[in-house]
Amino acid sequence: MVQYIFRRIGQMLIVLFAVSIIVFCVTNLTGDPVLLLCPPNATEEQIEMTREQFGLNLPIWQQYGRFLWNALHGNMGTSFVFNRPVFRLILERMPATLELTVIAMCFAGIIAIPMGVFAGAKPKSILSKCIMSFSLVGISMPSFWLGIMLILIFAVTLGMLPSSGRGDVVEILGLRISFVTEYGFEHIIMPALTLSMGQIAMLIRLTRAGVMEVMHQDYIKFARAKGVPEHRVLFHHALKNALIPVVTVFGLEFGELIAFATITETIFAWPGMGKLLIDSINMSDRPVIVAYLLMAAFMFVILNFIVDILYHVIDPRIEMR
Repeated sequence: MVQYIFRRIGQMLIVLFAVSIIVFCVTNLTGDPVLLLCPPNATEEQIEMTREQFGLNLPIWQQYGRFLWNALHGNMGTSFVFNRPVFRLILERMPATLELTVIAMCFAGIIAIPMGVFAGAKPKSILSKCIMSFSLVGISMPSFWLGIMLILIFAVTLGMLPSSGRGDVVEILGLRISFVTEYGFEHIIMPALTLSMGQIAMLIRLTRAGVMEVMHQDYIKFARAKGVPEHRVLFHHALKNALIPVVTVFGLEFGELIAFATITETIFAWPGMGKLLIDSINMSDRPVIVAYLLMAAFMFVILNFIVDILYHVIDPRIEMR
């Protein structure tokens, strides 16, 4: 177990180092941010002074070396636009994105897993076919279109829910959270549903496939022969053994939503990390872009590690090597 953990940590460091090189090089090909930082009537001397101030006059390998050295000391640089430490800027937006993502994945799990279990247990029923049709629509539906339709129906036409913003927030354990307040929960319903729709559709299909595979196993027949109630057969015996692919996708999709909830946050003006990334790209704010993508890569490798641990928890027969 200890050897496995150290080996995975080594793999994580290699991945993060490779990602940092790729991201740093690509962002340096996206244009000269000095042209945006300086006024239109700036002289060549002022432009060069600005470039020297931010270290953009150095060769790219020296810029990367300086960035890596500072990053190892907990300094991800200073935003060109906001003139604030990048790490602090991202941390201020992270609670909003984490809150939206957690609520979206809760919606996905609560809705998708029971539907997938039923569809897998009774695949030929009319309700099962309706569930699978719904999942197909959910996979095919663009998130930006769904978000706009939800705003049009529930905010503009019916006036039931607010169309943008985060609502009231309260501070709990140092984190600013909104869904625990009535007005804040109203704000998070539509963006969370928009963000979760693709995950709901995918989890339904995965759960259904896993349950259909295990329903013909001997232990299911034995449980039924003993008189175990059907709901316990489905949700305790069948679902537990069908969860491995579901957990894999759930973990990866969770990381993806945290890292790239940009479209949903932009549509609903949700003040999270995704909106910060879009604004930074529009303004060529390189330090924010690089730091954001590195943090996204870090979250992915951490979630992959957690998923591997969960494999062993769900099925102790799986060895961790």
